[in-house]
Amino acid sequence: MRGEIIGIWNESWREIWAKLGKHSEYGDDLFPDLYRELVPEPKPPEEPPPPRGFTDDGELTHPEDIAARDEYLRSFTEYEKKRAAYEEAVSGGHLSRRAVRLAMKEQVKDEATAVAALESAYNVISSYDDEPYRNRYFQLVENFLQKYSLRYDLRRPFSLHPTLPGVFSQLIRELKWYTERDAHLHQLMQEFEDSLRDLKGNETATRMKTCLQKQFNLLEGIGQKSPNVTANTLGDICTQVNSWPHATLREALKKLYGFRSNYPGLGHAGNHDSVLRDIEMRDLVSVVVVLAGFSPYLTEQINSDRVYQGT
Repeated sequence: MRGEIIGIWNESWREIWAKLGKHSEYGDDLFPDLYRELVPEPKPPEEPPPPRGFTDDGELTHPEDIAARDEYLRSFTEYEKKRAAYEEAVSGGHLSRRAVRLAMKEQVKDEATAVAALESAYNVISSYDDEPYRNRYFQLVENFLQKYSLRYDLRRPFSLHPTLPGVFSQLIRELKWYTERDAHLHQLMQEFEDSLRDLKGNETATRMKTCLQKQFNLLEGIGQKSPNVTANTLGDICTQVNSWPHATLREALKKLYGFRSNYPGLGHAGNHDSVLRDIEMRDLVSVVVVLAGFSPYLTEQINSDRVYQGT
């Protein structure tokens, strides 16, 4: 599961909206009101500016006036069609139910609009001033999020908030999205992922060091493509990128690169006297997570707002 609402949005009809529509008192009102919330009411087109002149027979004389009139008539005809469809959609009964289901597909196109649809629907349901009905909606959405392992916590009165697992999984998706657009980075990402998968059933220190080495290679490749970077090694790249909010963060990644350079077999022969113990699974897990977290500093191609919000 991707962890995003948009990936399983079609399931929301069965899990949420159809169940809400069974309410004995508000079920008939719900779908017309939801449609009004989802779909803007059609507005008539603006009338064309006053014409510049007429013939003796009352016909327009200026070509631009004729074109403006024809465009207005076309737009008004289209408006009338939309207005009729809108009125039908909010008329109630099965027509409204069908119109809302269609609008759910047409209006909800991405994660942002999916979150907005859920939150704005709460405003509709709150307008009925029925606490049990509001709680019913809250519970249905909460169950929906939990059932599909989505990336949000639901807080009262009703707002969706990103979770830590959701943020991290979105960061990895952003990283993969970026590397897939570049042949060299795509290869480095594939080598890193393959080395991680190959650990299963044979979690030796050698294989774990290979996995970490591949991730360091990936970060170096990402950093090398940043603007104004001419260095090839991660330590020097850290000095050249200008995204750091504080020197301490820059030095932290440089220290991690020092670990890669100094630990035997992790990138170079290294210094055996510096080793405190063999690489273990806790090292792999910790360093993989930390290095992934540094990737937004090495490229502007990772959208951090989208990482947080999932949009």
